Amino acid sequence: MLFNQPGAAGVPLGNGAAGQAAAAPSGDIIDVTTESFMTDVMEESKRRPVLVDFWAPWCGPCKSLGPVLEKVVAAAKGKVRLAKLNIDDHPVIPGKLGIQSVPTVYAFVGGQPVDGFMGALPESQVKGFVDRLLAGAGGAAAGPDLGEMLAMGEAALAEKNLTGAAEVFAAVLGQDPENLPALSGLVRSQVAAGALEQAKAILASVPAEKQNDPAISAARAAVDLAEQAAALGDLATLEAKVDVDPADHQSRFDLALALNGRGRREEALIHLLDIVKRDRAWNEDAARKQLLQFFEAWGPADPLTLKGRKKLSAIMFA
Repeated sequence: MLFNQPGAAGVPLGNGAAGQAAAAPSGDIIDVTTESFMTDVMEESKRRPVLVDFWAPWCGPCKSLGPVLEKVVAAAKGKVRLAKLNIDDHPVIPGKLGIQSVPTVYAFVGGQPVDGFMGALPESQVKGFVDRLLAGAGGAAAGPDLGEMLAMGEAALAEKNLTGAAEVFAAVLGQDPENLPALSGLVRSQVAAGALEQAKAILASVPAEKQNDPAISAARAAVDLAEQAAALGDLATLEAKVDVDPADHQSRFDLALALNGRGRREEALIHLLDIVKRDRAWNEDAARKQLLQFFEAWGPADPLTLKGRKKLSAIMFA
């Protein structure tokens, strides 16, 4: 299943108390059940797009998104249906679809899920989502653009929506099993989730002639960095060493690796840049080389990569 760039974070599935006001039933905005899903969603999506709003009574963001969806669908004047499914009362369908949090919205066209998003998006983004859906729904669902899907996956990964990112990359691989950027994204999602063995297994499946592809190199760098960070031990000890002796470059270097492994990338960047600034030649240029590995793992378009390269150049050519 694929996802648009997340908006307000979805709420992990669990229990709660707050309720969502039920929409007044109509042909365009309806409540659905497990039993009615096939007719009201799957079959109806062969005639027009159907948005399925998976929500729960205890979900705060659901209460924000619900009225927005209803307003946008009503404005479409019958071109699209909104089907609202309470996951607490009807858990079978969301279970089969692997839904991890709510609100989650899936768009069905031609009996198939073709797009979706997680979280409470603002009205303008929901309208844009519906407009794009209608523009591409001239009959049976055409396959979504893989480039757009990859961008969605990268956006989800940047937002630390690791489940959503992995689902998007897996969806791309479902259409193109040899898509290297998707393989890279899936590996990096697993690394961020702490699943190093799974990430390494995915990397091992890449053919030897493609191991040097930039996307695969980035994934391998992410795995290497995670393994290095895991071997460094206690973060507090490294921080204390640097506090006591700011010129202890080895401890600062190790601290940068450990911070990056814990997702504190900007702090890691600052520490390595500090080493380069204090002693460019330390340990055979180790800090600069490590920065380049960070940039490779983060990707060339990552904001921190761009920021880090700019700062590194400023230091090197000062």
